[in-house]
Amino acid sequence: MRNLKHINIPNYRIKNGETVAISLSYQIFGVTLGTAPIILVNHALTGNSNVIGENGWWNDLIGDNKCIDTNYYTIIAFNIPGNGYDDIRENLIDNYKDFTARDIAKLFAIGLERLNINELYAVIGGSVGGGIAWELAALKPYLIEHLIPIATDWKSTDWIIANCHIQDAILKNSSKPLEDARRHAMTLYRTPESLTQKFERSKKMSTFFNVESWLNYHGDNLSNRFHLKAYKMMNQILRTIDITQGEGELRFGSIAKHITADIHIITINSDLLFKPEENWKTFVELKSVKENVTIGEIKSIHGHDAFLIEYHQLAKLLRPVFSIKKKEMIA
Repeated sequence: MRNLKHINIPNYRIKNGETVAISLSYQIFGVTLGTAPIILVNHALTGNSNVIGENGWWNDLIGDNKCIDTNYYTIIAFNIPGNGYDDIRENLIDNYKDFTARDIAKLFAIGLERLNINELYAVIGGSVGGGIAWELAALKPYLIEHLIPIATDWKSTDWIIANCHIQDAILKNSSKPLEDARRHAMTLYRTPESLTQKFERSKKMSTFFNVESWLNYHGDNLSNRFHLKAYKMMNQILRTIDITQGEGELRFGSIAKHITADIHIITINSDLLFKPEENWKTFVELKSVKENVTIGEIKSIHGHDAFLIEYHQLAKLLRPVFSIKKKEMIA
């Protein structure tokens, strides 16, 4: 895999007490590591470390003269272990139920230590990547200057856990697990209004509704590029986000107040997965214990996926964080 680097972690202890060997892969973009402020970008469920460039999934936001300007920042992106992006089958994870989002944060922290990175200008991630950003901030409360969780929250709600449970059942029981799980997931990533705008009940050759063809395309496309074990692993990480580690919402404030980072929550008004009401509730709770907290809302009919679609709105919300530092560096 071009530009993919690896950090070997031979003895990582998981919750059942066993130690496992983890190969943590990553990519670096922009300014040479050690010479500029560092931004950690966490990928979403079926994403990977290929943030920009050919097939880069966040080219609209990050790059030369983009909102996050690679002329001034170093970008690092780890692959969630077990996501299969390195194409090494031995690195896929069978015992996925033994891992949580906190484990991924711990592994990312080990990776940063191995790279001699002891401070991050920003950590940014959408969906499960944003959840891992929350976990890393709770684990290393002094590491991050700007924490930017997008279309996510500090915990997986009952609604998310319920849908992950359905996803896991599909992945275990379907004759076409990846295709069927992805079709189900796509209905959560968008909204009824988004699908109506896109398809308007149109048909293809008077047989299939175009919305059906669209769902089939996404199912087939994921099946062609993703591993079943990887999807099970990513789904498990999504369902286990919880910076209180099971202690409940009453502990959230006492944990969050120790995070020194400026926290910039970005929610989506139509998100059916990480509901905006939860994000606004989190914001209110944070403001009771911290001053350096903001919240911005993307207005869109496209639901959860809007953080990848409405990049102009996202860039406008993020520009103050990254342009101010850029101006300081130029000066």
